[in-house]
Amino acid sequence: MKRATKRFSRPTLRAVLGRGHLGVALLAAGLAGVLVTLLGVAALRVYANHNLHLIARSINYTVEAAVVFDDSAAANEALALIAATEEVADAKVYDNDGDLLAHWQRDEQGVMAQLQTQVARSLLEEPINMPVQHMGQQVGHIELTGQGGSLVRFLLSGLVGILVCTVLSAVLALYLSRRVFGDIIRPLRHLASVAHAARRERSFDRRVPETQIAELNELGNDFNALLDELEAWHSHLQSENESLAHQASHDSLTGLPNRAFFEGRLSRSMRTAARNEDHLALLFLDSDHFKQINDSLGHAVGDEVLISVASRVRAQLREHDLVARLGGDEFAVLLTPLHSREDAERIAEKIVASMKLPVQLEDGNSITTSLSVGIAYYPDDGRDPASLLNAADAAMYQAKRKRRGHWQVAQPDRRASDVKNRS
Repeated sequence: MKRATKRFSRPTLRAVLGRGHLGVALLAAGLAGVLVTLLGVAALRVYANHNLHLIARSINYTVEAAVVFDDSAAANEALALIAATEEVADAKVYDNDGDLLAHWQRDEQGVMAQLQTQVARSLLEEPINMPVQHMGQQVGHIELTGQGGSLVRFLLSGLVGILVCTVLSAVLALYLSRRVFGDIIRPLRHLASVAHAARRERSFDRRVPETQIAELNELGNDFNALLDELEAWHSHLQSENESLAHQASHDSLTGLPNRAFFEGRLSRSMRTAARNEDHLALLFLDSDHFKQINDSLGHAVGDEVLISVASRVRAQLREHDLVARLGGDEFAVLLTPLHSREDAERIAEKIVASMKLPVQLEDGNSITTSLSVGIAYYPDDGRDPASLLNAADAAMYQAKRKRRGHWQVAQPDRRASDVKNRS
C-alpha cells in the first residue's frame, strides 16, 4: 500500500520577501518608537521634578508671611492661587509644630485623573518636602505632590506617534517589497519561465532578458549560454534522427522511398479513399534488359541507369504523387487523387516516353533502355495493398510479353494465369 504524501503550498519568494520587509520595518519602527518614548519620558521626568521644586519655592515665598503669623486663611488663599495654575495634585503647608496650616487638593474625577495619579506615582519623586524659612530660621514646611498630566499627554502622544510610524513603516515596507519584486523576483520569473519552456515544451529558442542586478544578470547569461548549447545539441539530434529516419525509409542509391515506406503510404491512401469513396491508381514499373546491362557493362553502369530512371520517372509525376524503388530494377508509382483513368494512362505514357532518350554515362558513353508499366486501379483491381500490387505487377508482365517499353492496364481475367506462369 502506497504511503500517502502530504501536499502543501510552498510560499512564493515574493511573499517571503514581502513578509520579511514588513516584519523588519514594523520591528524597527516599534523599537524606535519605544526607545524615543522612553527617552522622552526620562527627560520629561527630570523636567517635571525640577518644575515641582520651582513650584515649591514659589509657594514657599508666597506663604512665608502667613506661616509666620499663623494665618490659615491667608495660607490657603496663597496656596490655592499658585497650585491651581500648576500641575500639582496635592499641596500642604505645616507650621513649625507640624500642624497643618493650609491644604489644597485638585478635585478631578474619571479615568484620566486616575491615570495621571498612577503615572505621577510611578515616574515622579515622592512628595517634595521643602522647609519654610524666615530670617534664616525654619518656621514650617511644605509637602507637594505632582499631578503627572504632562507625562500622560506625552505618553499618549508617543503612543500615537508609534502607531503612525508603524503604519508609515508598513506602507514603506510594502513599497520596498514591490521594488524588490521588480528588481529580483521579475528576473527570476523570467528565468523560471524560460526553464519551464525548455523542459516541458522543448523550446530552446527563448532567452532570459538582461537585468540590472549583476549576480542575476550573470546567472541569466550563464543560463542563456547553456540554452545555446542545448539548442545546438537538440538541432544536431533532430538532424541525426531525421537522417536515420530517411535512411530507414528511403533507397540509398536513388534517394526514392523504399518498399516499406511505399506500402505504408499505399495502405493509408487506400483507407482514405475507402472513407471518401475516391479512386487511385498504382503503376508497376520494370526496367527492360536491365540484367543484360548489369552483366555486360557492370554494376556501376547499372546503378547509373537506375538513378537516371528514378530521376526521369519523378519528373513526370504530379505534386502529390509518390514513386518508390521496390527493389532491383522494379519501381512503383502511387497516383492520388485520381480524377479519371485517362490521367493515369497519360502519366504512364509520359514515363514510357521519357526513356526514349539515351542515358548518358559518366564515361561519356550512352545507353538506351526502356520501361514496361502495368496499371491497376482501386477499387476495381484490388481492395487491399497486396492485391492491388499483384494486379499492377501482372499488368506489367503483360506489357513485357506484348511489347517492351509500353504500358498495360490490368485485366482481371488474366491475373491468375499470369501469376501461375510467373511461378
